[in-house]
Amino acid sequence: MIKFLDLQKINQQYADELKQAANEVIDSGWYLLGEKVKSFETNLSNYLGVKQAIGVSNGLDALRIILRAYIEMGLIEEGDEVIVPANTYIATILAITDNRLQPILVEPDINTYNLDISQIEQHITKRTKAVIVVHLYGRISWSKELEDIAKKHKLKIIEDNAQAIGAEWYGKKSGTLGDAAGNSFYPGKNLGALGDAGAVTTNDEELATVVRALCNYGGSLKYYNDYKGFNCRMDEIQAVFLDIKLKYLDNENQKRREVAQYYMDNIKNNDIILPTHNSKLITKNLDHVWHLFVIRHPSRDKLQQFLKDKGIQTLVHYPIPPHKQRAYKLWNHLCYPITEKIHNELLSLPISPIMDNNEINTVVDFVNINVNK
Repeated sequence: MIKFLDLQKINQQYADELKQAANEVIDSGWYLLGEKVKSFETNLSNYLGVKQAIGVSNGLDALRIILRAYIEMGLIEEGDEVIVPANTYIATILAITDNRLQPILVEPDINTYNLDISQIEQHITKRTKAVIVVHLYGRISWSKELEDIAKKHKLKIIEDNAQAIGAEWYGKKSGTLGDAAGNSFYPGKNLGALGDAGAVTTNDEELATVVRALCNYGGSLKYYNDYKGFNCRMDEIQAVFLDIKLKYLDNENQKRREVAQYYMDNIKNNDIILPTHNSKLITKNLDHVWHLFVIRHPSRDKLQQFLKDKGIQTLVHYPIPPHKQRAYKLWNHLCYPITEKIHNELLSLPISPIMDNNEINTVVDFVNINVNK
């Protein structure tokens, strides 16, 4: 079986370092809000080139707390609107609705699967206060046009950087492009913890101060609560694991680019739509870290079953778009044809920094077989 993502094998590369670090934390007797979290925050901010990195419990909480902080700062009010791509993972939407804000779903670009920036302005009203751009599948969603729109309408730009850590846009890393960013370190991410973890990154010192307080029950001092906060703190064990794995992130991202390059150059099945990217430059272009390698196929389910029968594990990211989820049943009547087409046709092939040549070749060989004959 070729696993979609062999986390055991990925983490085995660093097992000795991880075990030693875990022992240090256990022996220290300090498990929350300690030096390990501070170290990771410092190293993450230095790596990204951002003033503040605040370790939190997961990526959803990172986005949720950013929005709550803007509410506490008086920059956003309950009922205000936040523009967001219609095809994002539901966590992005949950962060908005949890703060009693109104998501405004905008169709993605069918070629990049990221937010269609040309459609943003037509959805802006007097209640629009922010845009969340999602760097979906590891590809940066950004442009000068986006910056100009935000400036013109005085909108905050929040990055959902759950899938693109390490990607760059003209020398600036994702997670530093907007006013703030939510980062996820779910185990399967390019920088993955061995449990749940996340981070808020920002150059806004005031925002960072409010975020830190909100994560810790709403106060910067124990038993003194300035806000109705949460318990959303990163623990010392995850921080020390992430600190170790951060050292290897660029190398692992480059290996992902090499796998993607091979797929782009060798998948020749005419029924398959490959990611739109210059296949001659994938290993040099830094705007995509290939968290997922996503293809489209008109008979996606049939192809997935065929590959499963051949011992190749694939996943669908994501089978049901947010507006068709029971959680948002008031939206179920809405129609977003591009989003729905994407969700009906996409299939994620195995891609990871530890795939060997035999595995990569096997995937290509079977993907190139026409399952509709």
